[in-house]
Amino acid sequence: MTEPIDVELDRVGRWLRQAGLGAGPIESATVLGGGTQNLLLVLCWGGRDLVLRCPPRHSGQRGDETMRREARVLTALGRTDVPHARLVAHCGDPAVIGAAFTLTERVAGFNAGVEIPETVLADETAQHRLGLTVVDALLALGRVTPRRVGLADLGRPDGWLERQPDRWRRQLAGYHGTGGYRDGSLPGAEEIARWLAEHRPPTWRPGLVHGDFHLANVLADPSSGAVRAVIDWELCTQGDPLLDLGHLLATWPQDNDRRVRAPLAAALPGLPSRRQLLDHYARHSDRDLDDLRWFEVLARYRLAVIVEGTHVRALVGQALPAIGREAHARAVGLLERAMTDIETNGW
Repeated sequence: MTEPIDVELDRVGRWLRQAGLGAGPIESATVLGGGTQNLLLVLCWGGRDLVLRCPPRHSGQRGDETMRREARVLTALGRTDVPHARLVAHCGDPAVIGAAFTLTERVAGFNAGVEIPETVLADETAQHRLGLTVVDALLALGRVTPRRVGLADLGRPDGWLERQPDRWRRQLAGYHGTGGYRDGSLPGAEEIARWLAEHRPPTWRPGLVHGDFHLANVLADPSSGAVRAVIDWELCTQGDPLLDLGHLLATWPQDNDRRVRAPLAAALPGLPSRRQLLDHYARHSDRDLDDLRWFEVLARYRLAVIVEGTHVRALVGQALPAIGREAHARAVGLLERAMTDIETNGW
């Protein structure tokens, strides 16, 4: 069954022509799997494939702003060696199709959060390469100096580290009372927030943070397994890149854990272990990793709060109950692992 396309394609084509990007109609459009918050369409136009990405219409101004941020970040990444999909155009006017949108070149690659090709399933060397090149992409991002690529004013770098525990504690507190959501629904959340505040690293080194760095947010070569592009840049900001490393480690598929971001990959025997990922990062980075445990605990706490938001939306009828229950179970699991990291020093 073909999914309906909730975008007026003739309006997109007219905008492309008016922007001087080319002539002719959009020849075809198909829904692209893998998006969880935004609509993804593959458009065949002018003899090439483009990916249109836009927020759902109900997201309003906030969704439009995330598209503008992503377009700005993709423009800046064009000056770096960070693997990404090249930005073709950005429309910041929601009047065109009901929301702001970006158009990027389509990257020929697979998303391990959606499917894993037989070529990679049968090749443990390709699986290992996939893991190491995910880290290579993270290393490349960590080498970017924001001011050198025009992103000096992205986000609020001053006080970024100090704000983190309270920022996510406030978001969790904001759920209380919504749809009957009760204080204490996430066991250990308050203890973890206190630990983060009390053990904050004394220093940190600013850089670019992707904000949602995990295996299901990369596209990889179906033959070699090598990463071709990191996707979903809408949360990118200035902060400490070690948060992205913590996020990758916190969500890395292993031991057939179905709660991870790319559960299909959890059974791949050739994937590097978390220890191997960390060793690869350490060999190729000059960043001090002494406080990595703090960043990994922060990543688990932050992600648990975000995921719990889906549970809250389900309580008020904005998401299916089964999806809400699954999200809550995952959030609880993330906090359980964070407590284990605190109690056992993580590694």
